[in-house]
Amino acid sequence: MSRPPTFTPPPCARARTLSTRRGRFAVLDGEPDGEPRGTVLMLPGFTGSKEDFIALLEPTTAAGYRAVAVDGRGQYETDGPDTEEAYAQGELAADVLAQAEALGTSVHLLGHSLGGQIARAAVLVDNSPFDTLTLMSSGPAQVTEEQRERVRLLSDALTAMSMEQLWNLMRSMDTPEETPVDGAELRTRWLRTRPAQLIATGRQLRQEPDRVAELAAVRRLPTHVISGESDDTWPVPLLDAMAERLGARRTVIAGAQHSPNTDRPCETATALTEFWDAHASY
Repeated sequence: MSRPPTFTPPPCARARTLSTRRGRFAVLDGEPDGEPRGTVLMLPGFTGSKEDFIALLEPTTAAGYRAVAVDGRGQYETDGPDTEEAYAQGELAADVLAQAEALGTSVHLLGHSLGGQIARAAVLVDNSPFDTLTLMSSGPAQVTEEQRERVRLLSDALTAMSMEQLWNLMRSMDTPEETPVDGAELRTRWLRTRPAQLIATGRQLRQEPDRVAELAAVRRLPTHVISGESDDTWPVPLLDAMAERLGARRTVIAGAQHSPNTDRPCETATALTEFWDAHASY
């Protein structure tokens, strides 16, 4: 589970609702001083939420970018149905296209982990709304065998236990140093996430095919592959090879693991904004 350092947005950002043709989505909307150099749409990963990007909002807006982090359907503060079909990858990709449309400008699209694969799916449907694509700790296909087993066990538990029961079980397995200081907020996020969303997106992580060749065929879309120096979900050499296949910029953040956005936010923001600066739409 992703663990943002705080659930309180910085002064540059406000929590609001983004209304789209496919529904309403909870977002954190970070605004720079003056006219934005560009707009960034940030998609969180599995069990995550928009709060995973809180540490990036200040440095991103300080660099002149509007940063909009979103809860996808069924994630935390965005409502969603109780049917797994509602969270098929095609449905989630269509949501992303609607979110970009609602922002009223072309956007730099960033997806973390599962969010990267949803971002990729959206680009493969229609790349015209996007100035760039950044895949953060998000690999070419299914996750590692160990992670597939963990996700399968979680999915099985979700069919047999309530979210409250499962939360208590997971917390009982934490070692003291793993217990977060913001555990109450993490618990609230967990309880407000739809089980059907976790089951359906978990299946996607276990079964996602390699679509790198399809993405590489998308013309005129600058792509960035960024990760920590270690990753237990997609091995770093696999991400290196994916970047090479895509002809993408490749950044490895020293001292970071699967979530460079929370592990090393300043260094991550610098790498991101340098990439966006090189492909600004203004």
